[in-house]
Amino acid sequence: MEPTRTVAYLRVSTDKQAEHGVSLEAQRAKVEAYAQLYDLDLIAVIEDAGQSAKSLDRPGLDRALTLLRDGEADAILVVKLDRLTRSVRDLGDLLETYFHSGRWALMSVSENIDTRSAAGRLVLNVLASVAQWEREVIGERTKAAMALMTERREYTGGRTPYGWRLRADGRSLEEDPAEQAVVAEAQLARARGMSLREVVDHLDAEGMQSRRGTPFSLSAVSRMVKGAA
Repeated sequence: MEPTRTVAYLRVSTDKQAEHGVSLEAQRAKVEAYAQLYDLDLIAVIEDAGQSAKSLDRPGLDRALTLLRDGEADAILVVKLDRLTRSVRDLGDLLETYFHSGRWALMSVSENIDTRSAAGRLVLNVLASVAQWEREVIGERTKAAMALMTERREYTGGRTPYGWRLRADGRSLEEDPAEQAVVAEAQLARARGMSLREVVDHLDAEGMQSRRGTPFSLSAVSRMVKGAA
């Protein structure tokens, strides 16, 4: 059997990430070692430096996916899934569009995911289910918030719930994309089996902190993972 033609995708958003073992150099070393260990044909190593995971609109990621679509590669390899995206919804879209059919493979060093195997495909299905669940939670939360706003006609004051912000009119709420991304990351970490304390530490390690610039409290994380606005 011919080695799987694989494109490795690396990403860092800030210099701080180098402190947590995800510098571009560290990622490159890990994917190259993984490719050698599992006899992968590493045809390209593509980097997105200084690129946030808030959007899939990144030049490096686009090139990597293009290699799949053009038939030049059969798989994408990452050090961690969060190098692809921190958004559960975006991850779900990637899985559904590129990897669910089995035409292309997704491999992750840290999560030990390889969708070329039956076990890897099982993990893929679990992740896709989590993504769908997160979409529904966001939808329910948005619906509840919109219903409350409609009933009250205006925002009545007090602290703005995490994940939301006041519109320019000062009377109504809208989603805060950056904070919603943190909520989604907390929910995904919890779905992976992390304790609340582990979720707090995980968010802090990823540079995700409260509005005060401090690590989230256990109660704040508990509200996040329960889908509370």
